[in-house]
Amino acid sequence: MARNIQSLERAAAMLRLLAGGERRLGLSDIASSLGLAKGTAHGILRTLQQEGFVEQDDNSGRYQLGAELLRLGTTYLDVHELRARALVWADDLARSSGESVYLGVLHQQGVLIVHHVFRPDDSRQVLEIGAMQPLHSTALGKVLSAYDPVAHSEVLEADRKAFTDRTVCELDSFEQILDVTRARGYAADVEETWEGVASIAAPIHDRRRMPVGAVGVAGAVERLCRDGEVRPELIAAVRDCARAVSRDLGAGRF
Repeated sequence: MARNIQSLERAAAMLRLLAGGERRLGLSDIASSLGLAKGTAHGILRTLQQEGFVEQDDNSGRYQLGAELLRLGTTYLDVHELRARALVWADDLARSSGESVYLGVLHQQGVLIVHHVFRPDDSRQVLEIGAMQPLHSTALGKVLSAYDPVAHSEVLEADRKAFTDRTVCELDSFEQILDVTRARGYAADVEETWEGVASIAAPIHDRRRMPVGAVGVAGAVERLCRDGEVRPELIAAVRDCARAVSRDLGAGRF
């Protein structure tokens, strides 16, 4: 039988200790509870802190679970609950807009499509559940990058490839797009990823007011845009859908 790695066992015990308490714990508390030397405990905490699994309060110096660990721990539940809550609203959005509807979540350095409703006509379409879309050029990706700090970090580290002559790759210009996205509550992609295709997306939040995904419509530019701008009625429909799913996830009003 393979031997367990002691440092990982200690890190796991430390995380369980922090998860079990109702308050932040100091270094001495953690070391004594686990029977570790302070230097050993501090080294493990420093590593966990660098990875985002543990956070240290600036004033007290005490430790608590970090946002990255909480995110990892709820990812499975979030995605499946998100999809279940979004089914009816996504169908309604497809009917009202006449366009394909996509539900996306952050996955590695891209957007994973977890639900796809076909455009309600007789055209031949391909189911895109499980497909990946880029963060920097799609409406779904821009929304996630604007509202989710982890997605923002991922898109900064990713290779921001130019798919068309409209794709924004330069960092300062891209950050300005994210500022605009946060200010208006939605993102648009007009031929930035695929020629002739436009999309609109808005963020979905859960009961913790955390961004857990994005929902949007995509289709031909001539249908989604008018006079070079995305149609305001489609923007309103997408934002209403995102708010409805967020409310069903316990986020309340946004």
